[in-house]
Amino acid sequence: MAGLIERMSLVIKSKLSKLLDRAEDPAETLDYSYEQQRQLLQNVKRGIADVATSKKRLQLQTDKLEQSLVKLDSQARDAVAAGREDLARAALERKTLAQQQLQDLDGQIEQLDQQQQKLAASEKQLAAKIEAFRSQKEVIKAQYSAAEAQVRIGEAATGIGEQMADTGLAIERARDKTEQMQARASAVDELIEAGTLEDFTAGDQTQLDRELASISADRQVDAELEKLRAEVGAGSGKKEIEQ
Repeated sequence: MAGLIERMSLVIKSKLSKLLDRAEDPAETLDYSYEQQRQLLQNVKRGIADVATSKKRLQLQTDKLEQSLVKLDSQARDAVAAGREDLARAALERKTLAQQQLQDLDGQIEQLDQQQQKLAASEKQLAAKIEAFRSQKEVIKAQYSAAEAQVRIGEAATGIGEQMADTGLAIERARDKTEQMQARASAVDELIEAGTLEDFTAGDQTQLDRELASISADRQVDAELEKLRAEVGAGSGKKEIEQ
């Protein structure tokens, strides 16, 4: 049972492979691959845009922290001048925390910038490969179209193509039918002449009527011929007497 299933699976796969091979159009396959690569390039560009957006958002936070540092430093100075070291200490603590946050943001911005540069380099390489593939696919499509046209012309000239084969069969069938019809027409003529079949286009006359009419016509012809002979003979005799 297992062997039968394996054989069935092999047959089905082979049939599907043949169907797919017939249905596959190299031009469509190449165009589809090209579109997939272009989609990948668009994804890379969107990734670059996302990284740039994140980096810009962090830069805005950095700008705010830098402004906050200037403000906190000024507040600490004012607090010291006013003899409020407690307020000065609080301002300086907040300044220290802001400086740490600023350092962290600078590190994140640096990472995003490196990531953006790598993506940009990858985008350029990918764009160049896609452009090379586009040129190559157009050449392959042109070569395939030329080869396909050559095959069709060759098949048409030699009669091995499917369409020409159908045309050849149609001509052969028409020729056979024509010969059959000609043979039937000849057979019908022979039967009519032999009297086996009656010619209904001759009115109400039967074969017997036609034969009797033919005999009567022959007799009339013979009589007319005999009459002409007698007249001609009589004329010749008269001329001899006159001489």
